[in-house]
Amino acid sequence: MAPAPEAAPAPVPDGRPVQIFQVSTLYGAATLAAALDAGQFGPREDFRRLLLLSHHTEIPETALRLEDMTGYGRIARRFDGTLDWNETIHPYHPAAWAPRPEEAPLWQRVLRTAWDLGPAPVELVVESIQVNPAKALAGAFPESALHVYADGLMSYGPTRSDLAQSVACRIRRVLHLDLVPGLRPLLLAEYGVEPELVPDNAFRAVLTEIARDAADDPDLARVVAARPTALLLGQYLAALALLSPEEEEELHLRMLRGATAAGHRSVVFKPHPSAPAGYSRALHEEAERTGVRLTVLDGPLLAETFYERSGLKLVVGCFSTAMLTAAVYYGIPVARVGTADVLARLTPFENSNRIPLTVVDHLVTDLEGDGTPAVPGAAPDSLTPLVRAVGYCMRHKIHPGLREEAARFLAAHRAEPGTAHHFTEERLAELALSDRPAPGRPGAPARLRRTLSRARRD
Repeated sequence: MAPAPEAAPAPVPDGRPVQIFQVSTLYGAATLAAALDAGQFGPREDFRRLLLLSHHTEIPETALRLEDMTGYGRIARRFDGTLDWNETIHPYHPAAWAPRPEEAPLWQRVLRTAWDLGPAPVELVVESIQVNPAKALAGAFPESALHVYADGLMSYGPTRSDLAQSVACRIRRVLHLDLVPGLRPLLLAEYGVEPELVPDNAFRAVLTEIARDAADDPDLARVVAARPTALLLGQYLAALALLSPEEEEELHLRMLRGATAAGHRSVVFKPHPSAPAGYSRALHEEAERTGVRLTVLDGPLLAETFYERSGLKLVVGCFSTAMLTAAVYYGIPVARVGTADVLARLTPFENSNRIPLTVVDHLVTDLEGDGTPAVPGAAPDSLTPLVRAVGYCMRHKIHPGLREEAARFLAAHRAEPGTAHHFTEERLAELALSDRPAPGRPGAPARLRRTLSRARRD
């Protein structure tokens, strides 16, 4: 693996408009690289392009840095310079710090000086606009156009929180991968922002490019030599407080048992980069007990890098985006484990992980069920109404236009096994979408009865 080049200083201002691309993951950086290669940000010679790195883990100094990931150097060459957000705002944490509105002019001068931007117009390309550091950047450059990119399944869900109108009016588009062909993102739709697809062939080409950097990686060569036919994806859900460490360890064991029951005798486990080393110990013990060859693929590698080099027949996860990447871009069958369990305990209802869970639960075969792992393909007709109904229930105030559609869907499908577990009675009663009263209420209000009656007639 060739070492990544050191971050180059930003070039001296040359009068061209500046595009600043904020990234925190290699997958997100690959998405941006594909968009650039597809010409979605205009000709390279017309702009100065700066890559702004941000590290959001609880203790960024101890985490694997994006610059150390295999393939980062190839992506960085598409830019005229790199910047470090953590270094710029030190000692503040990127997830916590943002300038106060009255300080925005001062901070813009500080950033223009620190980054050698001069007086040039600035465009911002950010992820997760509703939180820092994207929110902080939008505040520091209040006149700049904003482009939002989504590198995962959350783009199909509603915006996590309300945006100031001064920010929302500047967002030009949402760039996203076609991870579920036929499903339209809800992200930022309430502000009239249109989604724009990053071409499949451009993204696949970037993944292939990244994989070339791993050609001589000894860890990857060791795993490939084991000729695994199944890959298990760890997500470190304990860090999101969705599971306890013990429950997540058991989830991984369920993945291994399911793969073993399906006939796989050589399996690779790809832990989340933030997961503790001990997470694979129980897996090794279970593999030894059942006679399965288990190899752990750790280190600074995307799971997608392994897809390029292996003959995988199965990818297993809970609700990882990498499952859909395997299916859409590599044609590898996928299966899920534990998705319904996590969905059942997810709180609050508006938790932004709900839509990724909903999509995977509806599309992907349950490894512990009766189905056969498969490539999901295009979104079935049943998925869009389900996602829109769940999205309405998550953030009903920003999508009032979805109410009648959600009511019709629930009237027709609420009792079906594939639908019921996506909604809670408490939430539906709160929104007057259930025949059952909410806790503390004497009965269904008249508005509820009228809504359900109208939905059934339709």
